[in-house]
Amino acid sequence: MPHDHHHHDEEETGMALKVKALEQVLVAKGVVDSATVDVFVETYETKVGPRNGARVVARAWSDPDYKARLLSDGSAAIAELGYSGLQGEHMVVLENTDTVHNMVTCTLCSCYPWPVLGLPPVWYKSPEYRARSIREPRKVLQEFGVDLPDDIAVKVWDSSADIRYLVLPRRPTGTDHLSEEELADLVTRDGMIGTALV
Repeated sequence: MPHDHHHHDEEETGMALKVKALEQVLVAKGVVDSATVDVFVETYETKVGPRNGARVVARAWSDPDYKARLLSDGSAAIAELGYSGLQGEHMVVLENTDTVHNMVTCTLCSCYPWPVLGLPPVWYKSPEYRARSIREPRKVLQEFGVDLPDDIAVKVWDSSADIRYLVLPRRPTGTDHLSEEELADLVTRDGMIGTALV
């Protein structure tokens, strides 16, 4: 799982080598150029990445009307902020509450809401996470450092090619004085997957 750093590092290194080799072949054959690949990766890691989702969450925490729209029609409310597109066409937003904690997985492959979370982390795509998150979600959450009381139900949502999920984390207490931008700084990618608390 994510905290098995040695295995995780090996997997990332192996994947990075495969990606680099594939890129070299595609560049050599004239299919793509390196600059295009760099722009694509930069866009999804920083601009289209988790920062977009953090802004959605911060807006929901700050604006009750927006939050209501977000929970009613995630795709439309997210699009209001300019985030939509491939892998984000049909978004459902799940609110964490005092009694329910939501967690997202994809048991078939690695369906993931790119417009609001960027590129999926390596662990999200791993067969181990995909299987165990359904079978033993509390144990998986504990491995991420999330130890929930027994009276909080854990709901696991399985993304698909048709539906992508975004978790709306609980707003931290004592943040009433923060601006929307400051709130966005508190939100993490893992919090929007449900494998972390904010």
